[in-house]
Amino acid sequence: MKLVKLFGIALIALGLSAPAMAQQSESGGQPDQVDQLAQMVGLSEDQQKDIRAILGEMQAEIESLKGQVQQISGEMQSEIKPDYDEAAIRDNAKKLGEITGDIAALSTLMQAKVDSVFTEEQREELNKQMQQMQQMQMQQRQMQQQRQMQQQ
Repeated sequence: MKLVKLFGIALIALGLSAPAMAQQSESGGQPDQVDQLAQMVGLSEDQQKDIRAILGEMQAEIESLKGQVQQISGEMQSEIKPDYDEAAIRDNAKKLGEITGDIAALSTLMQAKVDSVFTEEQREELNKQMQQMQQMQMQQRQMQQQRQMQQQ
C-alpha cells in the first residue's frame, strides 16, 4: 500500500504534465516524464508506449473535469455578494464535490493502470527511488528550517 502511495505521488507529478512534455520530447526537446521514468526503472519501448497511451487517455478526461471545476468555482465566487443565492451556492458546492471525486477516481485509476504495466522488479526500483527522493526532500526541509531559525 505504501508503494501505491509513493507511486501515486510520482505519477501525478508526471501524469499531469505528460501531454505537454510528450510534445516536447517528440519535437526533439528535453526528455519527457515517461522517458525519465523509463530511465529510472528500465521501461521497455512497449511499456513506455502503453504508459503514454494511458496517460493521454486519462489526462483528457481529467482536464475536461478541471475545466468544469474552474467554471463552477467562478459561479460560486460570483455569489459572494449581499444578495447571494444560498441554494445556488449549495448546488454548486455539491457539483464541485462530485467532480473532484471523479477526478480523484480517475487519478487513482490512471495510477492503477500504469502500475499494471510495471514488472515487480520495476515496482521495487520505483519504491527505492521514491524513498530516496522523499529522504532528500525531508533533508532539504530540515536544512531550510535550520537556516530560518539561524536568521531569527
